[in-house]
Amino acid sequence: MEMTAITEQQGTINGLSFTWLEAGGAGAPLALCQHGFPDTPWGWRWLLPELADAGFHAVAPYARGYAPTEVPAGGISAISGWVADATAFHEELGGGVPGVIVGHDWGALMAYGAASHAPERWLKVVTASVPPTSVMAGRLLDYEQVRAFWYQYVFLQPTAEAIVAHNDLEFIARLWEEWSPGFHGADDLARVKDTLRDPGNLTAALGTYRSMFDLSLQPAEYAAETMAVLTPHPQPTLYLHGVSDGCVPGEVWNDVADVLPEGSRVEPIDGAGHFLQYEQPQLVADLIVGFLSG
Repeated sequence: MEMTAITEQQGTINGLSFTWLEAGGAGAPLALCQHGFPDTPWGWRWLLPELADAGFHAVAPYARGYAPTEVPAGGISAISGWVADATAFHEELGGGVPGVIVGHDWGALMAYGAASHAPERWLKVVTASVPPTSVMAGRLLDYEQVRAFWYQYVFLQPTAEAIVAHNDLEFIARLWEEWSPGFHGADDLARVKDTLRDPGNLTAALGTYRSMFDLSLQPAEYAAETMAVLTPHPQPTLYLHGVSDGCVPGEVWNDVADVLPEGSRVEPIDGAGHFLQYEQPQLVADLIVGFLSG
């Protein structure tokens, strides 16, 4: 049987011009799949057709500020805006029924926040590579995690754009190498560079980090969404984490299991680092579809 095809769509969501990948028909429950940094929705290309064939309307947007999606007013792609976007995508494409949400990296923070902010919209949650904020907060005091997050402190500097853009965004390529050791995804890395190459897009993406260190940069109209990112969500959750993750290192999954709601699962992924959806695509897709369809 042939898998459902992926198409590229464009429309106005939450006042911004968004571009997204889509599989499955409108009217089915929405499965919103969000990438993180530095990434694009093409990391979900193995998952989207399987979600569609399982009965979902699978949608994977380019995040706000990631070309070709529009840069928001103020030039910062704040995580609270991502949460508001998730609600808006469900309002526009959810067919009036609860959906499910999948997020990797910053997309995981979006999923936690969206599930907490509007729990009636999301039946189940899948997150990968970044644990809930209650776990992440403790790790921010750990030497190994602080060392792994060195790049975030670069992003806070006024010279960050010049550093990251240097030599055709070599900085981005080196992050991929460090975060997923041994994985070489040249074609996907080229897509990532294309989505961040314009100075406005790069500044917007770096602004996600800056606005987490300085909450005054979070848009005032999204105050509730900002708090939701910090608030536990009630839905059953599947958490995935690459055993060789170089961005959030260590057996973080042991801590995550203690804070997730009833009915949740935690799965460490062997043979994968931070970008596990690229490195073990079939395993990751099978785990996600099985959890969301169960």
